[in-house]
Amino acid sequence: MKAEGSVLLVIAVFFAIVASIYWLWSGEQSGTAMLVGTSLLGLLPGSYYFWWSRRMKPRPEDDPNAEREEGAGVVGAFPSSSIWPFTLGIAAASVALALVFGFWTAIVGFAVAFIAVLGVIRESRRGGVI
Repeated sequence: MKAEGSVLLVIAVFFAIVASIYWLWSGEQSGTAMLVGTSLLGLLPGSYYFWWSRRMKPRPEDDPNAEREEGAGVVGAFPSSSIWPFTLGIAAASVALALVFGFWTAIVGFAVAFIAVLGVIRESRRGGVI
């Protein structure tokens, strides 16, 4: 976690410097606000990772003298293929199209999203494809 935290903190510092230079040269408020927001997007997770890297034991990735065998172990479980993320994406697109075609499209989108969320929950509880 030390490497990830350091990279994100360097990104935060870089964009803070860019934001201050941009503000001094242009005086524009919206671009400066976006650059400050980008700096915060690096600062928040970077400081969190850095804080946790101080409190946890070092990982093999953090040790420059570590061997490849030290990082071996259980990788974890990966989800199987499913139709529900695609269905949820179609529902989100339908809700977004409500801005163009009218509120009735949002009703259909929310109904399909509800069904998709129920499908994801059922599938994750059973551990396989429904």
